[in-house]
Order: sequence, then structure tokens, then C-alpha cells
Amino acid sequence: MRRRKRKRKKVWSKPQLTEAQILAWADAFHARTGAWPRRLRIAIPGSLGETWSAVNTALQKGSRGLPGGSSLARLLAARRGVRNKKGLPRLTHKQILAWADAFHERAGEWPKQDASPQFIPTSRGEKWQGVDDALRRGLRGLPGGSSLARVLAECRGVRNVAALPCLTVEQILVWADAYHSRSGRWPRQENWYEAIPDSMGETWLSVDQALVKGLRGFPGGWSLALLLDRHRGVRNVGKLPRLTVEQILAWADAYHNRTDQWPKCRCSDQIIEGSRGETWFNVDQSLSKGLRGLPGGSSLSILFARHRGVRNLSTRSRSRVRSH
Repeated sequence: MRRRKRKRKKVWSKPQLTEAQILAWADAFHARTGAWPRRLRIAIPGSLGETWSAVNTALQKGSRGLPGGSSLARLLAARRGVRNKKGLPRLTHKQILAWADAFHERAGEWPKQDASPQFIPTSRGEKWQGVDDALRRGLRGLPGGSSLARVLAECRGVRNVAALPCLTVEQILVWADAYHSRSGRWPRQENWYEAIPDSMGETWLSVDQALVKGLRGFPGGWSLALLLDRHRGVRNVGKLPRLTVEQILAWADAYHNRTDQWPKCRCSDQIIEGSRGETWFNVDQSLSKGLRGLPGGSSLSILFARHRGVRNLSTRSRSRVRSH
């Protein structure tokens, strides 16, 4: 018996492709979805069963009339300006600084790694986080070992909180003296968040924290108040010196010699001369409450009555009340 010959199935060759046709399909996809195709294994409408994956393979291998050595992502990047993550252009410090300057002009501040908005205008899809990553890891033609904050600090003088310069006592005193010349007083806690002129973004709080915690070249255990107390003789309310009866009487005698009167708790001339900011009210409170080394239970009037023979009107008034 003769064997029947099996009929060979005809293999239909796939139609040729052109870049113009692929771009037309991509444009239609973008018009429908608002996005560009990304090697999707789905049929391309109007293409007789083509898929983006098959188109990408043809572009890569050079089949179906295409030259090869390309890809769907490369074609869209070259002909439609679509960002290709696997073929990103080189970055330069000059370009990054131009983008940062434009950001600063628009927003009034400098960009950060997590800046909002993240996308950089006119950059074809760049993000500040991506720029920072390239600077750190040495990607896209950059040397690495840097960051967005470091570049802005070095080239634009922007304060980099991750790499603050060391401080010195001499520099802090220069800033404090300038503050005193402008305002007539010394910086204190209520001025903590004020920026210090000509300091590249320092505040009195950042200076105090460095002194207290031992940051930026300091040993720690200090404060701005202690520094001004030691070097400028500024009264430090957090660490007031001890008082003695002898010292208070000496101040009172000097007051009496000038005015021919004895000071009172609430007299108009409150500041005690030669006392580094003491007031008669504070001295009276210390005598009454037993503060700053004093035993307590006393007052200015009681002290003067006992040691200077001054008539104590408050004691006499209490006596009259008891007699009635």
C-alpha cells in the first residue's frame, strides 16, 4: 500500500514592519490611554494581531524589515522624547544647578531630595530624588559620593544640615556682639528661632544645641547663656549666684547714700547698681522664699529693720490689726 503524503502546513510569514507604522500605533495608544506602550503582551488595535512584545523583539533582532539593535523604548525615546529608564542621558553638575536655580526662582527655596513637586520641569521626566541618587551612587556620568544637598552647599552656599561646619566660641561671640549692637540686648530663649545674619542659616537654637549636646566641635555641657555669662558678663537666670545678707546690705547702703532713702520691694529704681542685673523685687523674693542660699522667712523691710534700724511699717500695721 502506498503511504499518503502528509500535507505540509503553510507557514504564513509575518508582514514587514516599519518604524513609521510602529510610531503610528504608539501615537494611537497614547491618544487613547495618555501613556506610551511598554512591551505589553496585548494585541495592537488595527494591526492584525500584533503585540507590543512582538514589535519590541523585531526592533531588537532586526527582523521583519527592521534594521535591529533598537527597542520599543529606544524608538519612543528617539522619536517621541519618551523617557527611557534603561538609556537615561548623562547628567552634569552644570545642568543640575540650572534646574535648581530655576526651582529657587519659582519657589523661593532650594530643592531637596523629597522636594515637592518631584518632577523637574523641562527635564524630560527627571525627579529630584533620581538626581540625588545619581549623585550619591555615581550614575549617569557623575563621580558619586555626593548628594543634591552637598552640591547646593558647595556651589550655592545652601545650608546642609547633614554636614554642618564646626563652630567656635569666637564666632558665636561675634554674632552675639552684633546682635547686641543692633538691638541693645543679648540673644535669649525668646530669640531661639531667629536667623543669625551672615551665618549661612544658623539660628540661636542651633548654636545653643551645639553647645549643650557637644556638636560641631564643642565638648558639650555648655549653653549660650553660660557662654555669654562667662565672656560678656550677661546675667544667666538659669544659674544665678548665691546671695548673702552682707551683700544685700552693701547694695542697700549704696542706694541710701545716693537717694537718702532705703530701697523697697517695688520701688521705681529696681535695678541694683553693680549687681549684674539684680532687682530689689528679686532680692526680696529670695529673702522671703529662701532662694539662692538665703534661709527664707524674711524680706527687705525686715532685714533693714533688724540691721539698719529702719522703721518697718508692715510690722506695725500687723500689730494694729491684732490689737483690734
